Amino acid sequence: MRALPEKPWFMAASFASLIAGFLLISSFLRLGGDRNLLCSVAGPPATGSSVELLTSAVLHYATSSVTPQQSRSEIRISYSVLRARSPCNFLVFGLGHDSLMWQSFNPGGTTVFLEEDPKWVQSVLRDAPSLHAHTVRYPTKLKEADDLLTSWRSEPACDPARAALKGNTQCRLALAGLPNEIYEKEWDLIMIDAPRGYFAEAPGRMGAIYSAALMARNRKGAGPTDVFLHDVDRKVEKAFAAEFLCKKHLVEGKGRLWHFRIPAVPGNETTASSGGGFC
Repeated sequence: MRALPEKPWFMAASFASLIAGFLLISSFLRLGGDRNLLCSVAGPPATGSSVELLTSAVLHYATSSVTPQQSRSEIRISYSVLRARSPCNFLVFGLGHDSLMWQSFNPGGTTVFLEEDPKWVQSVLRDAPSLHAHTVRYPTKLKEADDLLTSWRSEPACDPARAALKGNTQCRLALAGLPNEIYEKEWDLIMIDAPRGYFAEAPGRMGAIYSAALMARNRKGAGPTDVFLHDVDRKVEKAFAAEFLCKKHLVEGKGRLWHFRIPAVPGNETTASSGGGFC
């Protein structure tokens, strides 16, 4: 979710135009083509009205020389799902220059960001104070990925048939210390674009992928959970996606982004106790 190096002004302007168009089209479609769409909103989120979010996002990207890390084709995948499901509950692992865009794509819904670096959180919120973000600590390191991938099945606390996230300190992959808000809500969409996973001491995304899969399986509400995983060109993301998000749930992919649609497991029935795992 961090920014790429600055690009020429005309590329930033082109991207800003795309985002502005996306925002307006999204509102127009959701409101049934009402020509007064900017005066009619689905319902104000806690951080301000939908109109304020939209205009703030357009202004932000129109005046910034920094472009989001995901490509246009990657963004279109998540945007199309948000357009269909918004207002919804949207959980994003990562906080960056594209966060205001994601929040604006979900007017009337709840969009929450999780970020590992408290200084980065302060920096982003200074420019976009309407964002709802938490600083979180990840218990893993990237260098542990191979061991975590092979050993989780031998830990009963990781078994998807009975595992919980909150307070689950026995399962090394479970994100046990997140804010209560994360456990109390059911998330319709989950985007995994953090934490950092490109050097040995980095947290890696192993816990985020496992925890997103468990949240999706345990969903009680109607419908599936849409999970978006970025940087699938990397070994760890690809391996943990196959283990926990499951190839059979892969809907589409563009560039370095994969989109999974994961159904809930009724009654949390599973064959995991006999070695079936998540897939």
